[in-house]
Amino acid sequence: MPIVSLKEVAKSYRKGRETIDVLEGIDLDIEEGDFLALMGPSGSGKTTLLNLIGGLDSPTMGSVVVGGQTLGELSGKALARWRSRNIGFVFQFYNLLPVLNAQRNVELPLLLTNLSGAQRRKNAETALTIVGLGDRASHKPGELSGGQQQRVAIARAIVADPALLVCDEPTGDLDRETAEEILDLLSILNREHGKTVVMVTHDPKAADHASHILHLDKGQLVRQAA
Repeated sequence: MPIVSLKEVAKSYRKGRETIDVLEGIDLDIEEGDFLALMGPSGSGKTTLLNLIGGLDSPTMGSVVVGGQTLGELSGKALARWRSRNIGFVFQFYNLLPVLNAQRNVELPLLLTNLSGAQRRKNAETALTIVGLGDRASHKPGELSGGQQQRVAIARAIVADPALLVCDEPTGDLDRETAEEILDLLSILNREHGKTVVMVTHDPKAADHASHILHLDKGQLVRQAA
């Protein structure tokens, strides 16, 4: 069974009296262990598709199944708990809390679990070590470079050991050298730690790190390349 399965998914929004169709008739299966890049022009629906896969939004029509769970069957607190256990989110802008140090930022998703404070700290230390920042646990975001902040964000994404990472332009705010380091880290998480990665990017060099590339245009999948 694919880790992600979308069937006849459509998404539209109301803007006044106008209906804006963002996605139309998306059928997509993503196999466990894949590293998929989603590409396409601005407004093509890439981020909307990513948000549907991550359970941050719901389709107007169709079904989204992730890890065997039909997301339309969950809502509110149940959906939030499901996301905290099963999905790791990495965004272009790191969304770290400036008043918290790296370790406390990484621990945040675990507050929705029943883990003890000691276990949360241990898991955060492990995640920071995996991303190469074990020695920066006490540093606040303002004391870290952009690349280090993104590593903290990735550690936060993996701290609950989710099977799926969804990444929205994870290198869009970084210089080329730092971006390559982050992409190499995502590749390591994919190959060595078994994480399925779905990444939205405008950057062909970033997409080269993926095992598959899907192109969206005007809300439809138009081409797949190996």
